[in-house]
Amino acid sequence: MRQIPRLFVDQPLAPGASLTLEGGQAHYLGTVLRLGPGAEVRLLDDATGEWAATILDVRKRALTLTLARNVAPRETPPDLWLLAAPIRRERYEWIVEKATELGVARIQPVLTERTNRERLNLDRLRAHMVEAAEQCERTALPELSAPVPLAGLLDGWQPGRQLLFADEDGGAPMASLSPRLPAALLIGPEGGFSPTERAAILRVGGVARLSLGPRILRADTAVVAAIAQFQAFAGA
Repeated sequence: MRQIPRLFVDQPLAPGASLTLEGGQAHYLGTVLRLGPGAEVRLLDDATGEWAATILDVRKRALTLTLARNVAPRETPPDLWLLAAPIRRERYEWIVEKATELGVARIQPVLTERTNRERLNLDRLRAHMVEAAEQCERTALPELSAPVPLAGLLDGWQPGRQLLFADEDGGAPMASLSPRLPAALLIGPEGGFSPTERAAILRVGGVARLSLGPRILRADTAVVAAIAQFQAFAGA
């Protein structure tokens, strides 16, 4: 039995509405999957949930569908932020994919002294988020924010949100930190935070130093380990 394709669209969805897909999405459904009139598709708008839709018409560069019913509400991701310094492009895209699959609420790139300062393509990152959410049956996308300097992030920190700092120089295991929502996980770049940055982080009210175990982890591995541990111990 063929799995029903799922697509996020940038249009509001409502029962009985019809909409036209063009470009890559139309090519994917009509040419790659070779779907024709009468085929069922699932559409998502990151606002109202998941909708069953039926293809009405397939043209060379466009495809028209009609919406039937809402089959699932939009999920509410746990209020967990990922604050991750950019690393090499393909590895950061992987981070974004896995954070989306794991269900964080927000992804915030953080610029540090040792950050790979390659310019982030937010549109490309969002495309990776969308693809991950479509494949893993997510009905919500994380908020993807523009990069901010670490100093600015810390200056505006609200103490009501627990800040868990993955510290290579030590810290406590997740289980002993009483992880709770709302929270944020701060993961540094390849090479870690500078001494000045570590001192600034540790001055933030309510910050907790997190150890991810006895082994040195790559930044992308640390992200997945931290999110998974938080969700396990916080029940998120």
